[in-house]
Amino acid sequence: MTNPLADADPVSVLLAWLQKHPRVTEALGGTGRVSGISEAPWPHLRVSHGPGGDMRTLTWAMEPEVTLEAYGDPGGWPGQAELRKIVLDCAGAATELPGAPHLPGQPVVSGVRPSGTLLWSPLVDGQPRWLLGLLVTLHP
Repeated sequence: MTNPLADADPVSVLLAWLQKHPRVTEALGGTGRVSGISEAPWPHLRVSHGPGGDMRTLTWAMEPEVTLEAYGDPGGWPGQAELRKIVLDCAGAATELPGAPHLPGQPVVSGVRPSGTLLWSPLVDGQPRWLLGLLVTLHP
């Protein structure tokens, strides 16, 4: 027997939404720049499971955290301010998901909101990166 909550994956839902969102494509400068890993072409948006959230009672709705990571080129471009704008544009696009028509067989997303701090966190080699957590309220 499967657990419907286990099948309600916020990363998969948000990743699919952001990959096809025109504002995200424009902010990142083209298609193929949103995935679950840090990879070229740059700038790139990585969507992954976050460390926080609220799994509530594990009986219906939950609010897990999804992390958006906006990476710049290892050479340092775009700059910190431009990369910050990119991650905020992508987060804004994510907040539009609850208003989209529901697709049968997919989890119902009823809310997307920031979980806290927008964090400048370049990699040890100097590659620019911003992190932002989003709480995604969803149910099967």
